[in-house]
Amino acid sequence: MPTRPDERLIVALDLPNVLDALHLVERLGPAVTFYKVGLGLLTGGGLALADELKQAGKRVFLDLKLFDIGATISRAVAGLAAYEMDFLTVHGDPHVVRAAIRGRGDGKTRILAVTILTSLDRADLDAALIRDGAIPELVLARARAALNAGADGVIASPLEAALIRALPEAKGKLIVTPGVRPENTATNDQKRIATPSGAIRAGANHIVVGRPVWQASDPVRAAHDILGSLP
Repeated sequence: MPTRPDERLIVALDLPNVLDALHLVERLGPAVTFYKVGLGLLTGGGLALADELKQAGKRVFLDLKLFDIGATISRAVAGLAAYEMDFLTVHGDPHVVRAAIRGRGDGKTRILAVTILTSLDRADLDAALIRDGAIPELVLARARAALNAGADGVIASPLEAALIRALPEAKGKLIVTPGVRPENTATNDQKRIATPSGAIRAGANHIVVGRPVWQASDPVRAAHDILGSLP
């Protein structure tokens, strides 16, 4: 009997265009069953790509990080919910989360709230006039507020995953961690990172990995190595 695919690994299709993304999906084959489609591909056919992946039996994380007034968020999410994507990201502000939940209605898409981007550090927050406080403290506060507003889970760096998992509000909720880098790979634009196994041990349900897979000379081997490292 075939083993169930390990869906804890989400491969980010942050490639230059949809054709490159499709080529990677074909190359990875059954090694990967969960993909992230983000803003970088959206205007070049990313939504059609996401739909095609769903129709092919893949799971899809639509990473749009929506942020707007409540009515606009509700309308946008209502439209996206028709595609039955697995995950959809919105910013973790409570009014945004509540509006997204209203827009989703009875749909199956899980709404994940962004806490603080893994590419940001305290200096970046200072430049953006975000209130004082250590990043873990701010992430924890945003996660709690988003979960209380009805989010199905949160997006946070693996460095904060354990703190969030310990929250009473996080029971039964998803934690999805970008900023994951296998050992001996480049950090690129990520600043708050951990290894795949470290993220899972900290309490993440899913890890998001992009460049370490699609920039590898053998992406299939890279994906297998990541999955093989998970506890």
